[in-house]
Amino acid sequence: MAAGNSGYGEILRTPHAARLLVGTLVGRLPNATAAIAIMLFARSEGGSYTLGGGLAAAYGFATAIGQPLLGRAVDLRGQFRVQLPAAVLSALAMVLLAVAGIDSLLLAYTAAVLAGLFTPPLEGGLRALWPSVLGREDRVHRAYAMDAVAQEIMFTVGPLLVTVLISFWSAGAALVVINVIGVIGALSVVLSEPSRVWRSAPREAHWLGALRSAGLLALLGAFFFVGLALGSITVAGVAYADDHGHEAIYGLLMAALSLGALVGGAFYGARQWTGAPERRLRVLVALLAVGYLPLSLTPGVVAMTGLAALSGVFLAPAIACAFIVVDRHAPRGTVTEAFSWLVTTFGVGAAAGTAVAGPAVELGSTAWSFAVAAAGGIAALLVLMATQRVLAVPLRTKDIGGSGDDPAVEPAENDRNGAAEPGFSSGLEA
Repeated sequence: MAAGNSGYGEILRTPHAARLLVGTLVGRLPNATAAIAIMLFARSEGGSYTLGGGLAAAYGFATAIGQPLLGRAVDLRGQFRVQLPAAVLSALAMVLLAVAGIDSLLLAYTAAVLAGLFTPPLEGGLRALWPSVLGREDRVHRAYAMDAVAQEIMFTVGPLLVTVLISFWSAGAALVVINVIGVIGALSVVLSEPSRVWRSAPREAHWLGALRSAGLLALLGAFFFVGLALGSITVAGVAYADDHGHEAIYGLLMAALSLGALVGGAFYGARQWTGAPERRLRVLVALLAVGYLPLSLTPGVVAMTGLAALSGVFLAPAIACAFIVVDRHAPRGTVTEAFSWLVTTFGVGAAAGTAVAGPAVELGSTAWSFAVAAAGGIAALLVLMATQRVLAVPLRTKDIGGSGDDPAVEPAENDRNGAAEPGFSSGLEA
C-alpha cells in the first residue's frame, strides 16, 4: 500500500467531475428520502404506521425491480434517453401521491409503485461515467471511494431536509419539493457532455444481461447480507433508543455510524491500494463483520455511540471496493445494469434486515436485533470465501484469454465502460 499522490481535490478539479457527482447526489435525493418522506406523509394524512410502512415498502420493492431494468435500458439506449424521462415520471408519480392523498388506497399504492419503478439509475450511471471522465485507473478507484463517502452525507442530510420542509410547510409539499429537486439533479447530469456522448460498448445479446457473470452473482449474494446487516441496525437502533427512553439517541447512533463511514471512506480513498480487489474485499468485509459483533453487547449510550462509529468505519471502503469488483466482472456492455443490480441487491437486503430485526426485538431483546447485523456480516464473508475461486479471475481476463491472439479484442474490452480516453484501460486490473 502506498500513499496516493493526489486526493479528492484533484478529482473534483477534473472537468465535469464535480458537476456529475453533485448532480447525481441531488438527483438521488428522492430515493434517499423516500421511506421517511412517504411515512411522514401518510401519518400527516391520518394514516397508520402500517399504511405508511406499506407504501414505503411498495416504493422500495418497485425500485428494486426498476433499477436493473432501467440500467439495462441505459446500456442499450444511452443515459439521456432513459435517465431524464425516468426522473420526470418518478417525480410525477410522487406528485400524484401528494395531491391525491391516501383516501384511495389503490391510487396511493399505484403512485408509490410507479415512483419506485421509474427511479432513474443515476448511481450506476455515474460509475459508468467515471473511467471516461477521470482517465487514470487510480483516479477511478479514488472516485468510487469518494462516491461512497458522499452517499453517507446524502443519507444524513436528506432526511433532515425532509423534516425541515415539513416543519415550515407540509408533508405533501416536502414530497413535491424533494422530487422537483431530484429532476433538476438528473437534468444537470444528463445535459453534461460526458453523459450525452457516453455509449456502452457493444454487448452480446442475452436475456440474463449482467447476471450471466458468475462473479457478479457471487458479489451480489455477499452484498445482500451486507445490506441485511445495515437494515437490521436501523431497527435495532430504534429499539435501543426506546430502551433508554429518548428517541434522540437513535439519531446519535446513526450519525456516529455515518461519521465512521466518512472517516473510513476518506482514508480508503486517500491511499493507492495494490493487489487484487477481490482479496481486499474479503478483508474489508471480515473487518466489517468484526465491527458489528460488539454492538450486541448494548452498553451505555456513550460506549454504544463509539461502537456505532467503529462499526461504520469499513462500510464505505467495502462498498467502494465492491464497485471495482463489479466493473471487473460485469459482462461487456452491461456496466450500468451491473452497478444497478448491486444497488438493488443491497437495498433488498436492507429491507430483509428490517423485517428480521423487528421480530428479533419482540421475541428476544435489543441485543438480538444487533446480533442480526453481526450474522449478516458473517454470512457476507462466508459467501465471499465460498466463491473466491469464481471471483479469482475477472470476466474481462477470461474474455481476453479466450480470444486467442486477436489484437482487436483488448481495445474493445478496454472500452467496456463507455468512451474511455485513448490508451486508458477501464478494466481496473490489480
